[in-house]
Amino acid sequence: MTRFLKNRRTKGFTLVEIMIVVLIIGILLAIAVPNFIKARETSRTKSCISNLRQIDAAKEQWAMDNKAADGDAVAWADIVPDYIKSQPECPSGGTYTVANVGTNPTCTIAGHQL
Repeated sequence: MTRFLKNRRTKGFTLVEIMIVVLIIGILLAIAVPNFIKARETSRTKSCISNLRQIDAAKEQWAMDNKAADGDAVAWADIVPDYIKSQPECPSGGTYTVANVGTNPTCTIAGHQL
């Protein structure tokens, strides 16, 4: 009889072992998820700033080609599609404002700025 019980014990995991594994996985998730969320938002911010740089470069190229002075108004229709392929979208859901020549374009999301 003891031989049968001995073999049975070695074939599976105990409840304590399973609970320890679940606890370790929970701790790893508690550490990883906030870091993942922060990294995702940092990536979105950097992507938005890159879009703002492209808008600014397209606006400055348009200003040079059209001999526009600082303060002259620029519309999306002036720079799309000749100077920038299409109107970019903020990855965080903000909207871009082109602004006048000589000023930086802006995004409606706080922290997304040149």
